[in-house]
Order: sequence, then structure tokens, then C-alpha cells
Amino acid sequence: MISDTVFIYLCVLFTSGVFETHGVKTVSVMEGDSVTLNTDVEVQTEDHILWTFEPQSIQIAEIIKRDQLHFVFVSNDGIFRDKLHMDNQTGSLTIRNIRSEHSGLYQMQISSSKVLLKRFNVTLYD
Repeated sequence: MISDTVFIYLCVLFTSGVFETHGVKTVSVMEGDSVTLNTDVEVQTEDHILWTFEPQSIQIAEIIKRDQLHFVFVSNDGIFRDKLHMDNQTGSLTIRNIRSEHSGLYQMQISSSKVLLKRFNVTLYD
């Protein structure tokens, strides 16, 4: 659950005009293949990258970069067991051996001096 402090911080960023949202990018992939959701960024010092999966807003991956340290978390339970890989230089997320339960909306949020949101709608085809 998001803390009150983080919520207030995000509200201030949103109202101050440093909140950037891109449209939803649709990505189609064949069942059993891998797909990479590219961030098109390079992780900088003080960045915090958070990946979530809808509709439950499940946190599935996270990078926190402070000075020379990278803290990386990738979910390895539930439907994502042994499926995820996150590039610690770009924050791009790869889903391996994708199945129907992995289709849906993925959101990447980068927080630093501003907040950047990118959304990917992953769909499967036969």
C-alpha cells in the first residue's frame, strides 16, 4: 500500500507540472515467447523505478539507485515465478515464456526530479 508521504509527494509533483505520462503502448506477443517492455531511459543516480501489473496493482519489479548502489527487486512468486528479468541499466522488463495470465496492463514509474509514467498493454495471439 502506498504511504501517505509518498501519496502527498506524488500529488505535489502532479500539480507542479513535473509529472509526465505517455500513452499506453500495445505490445502483442505469441504465447510461450519472451517480450521486453523497453523504458527508453538510462537509470540515473537517485532514480526509483517501479513496475506494477494491473488490475491488482501488483508490484513486480523495482530498482532504487543511490550513489554507487543498485537495489533491485524482481517478483519471483505467483504467476511471475521464474518469468521476469529487469535490466539494471535501463529498467526495461522482460517477461519470459509468457502465458495468458501475463496479458494485461503493465506500468513503469520512474521517480527522480520528476515522475515519468509509461504504460504497456500486453496481449497474446495464437
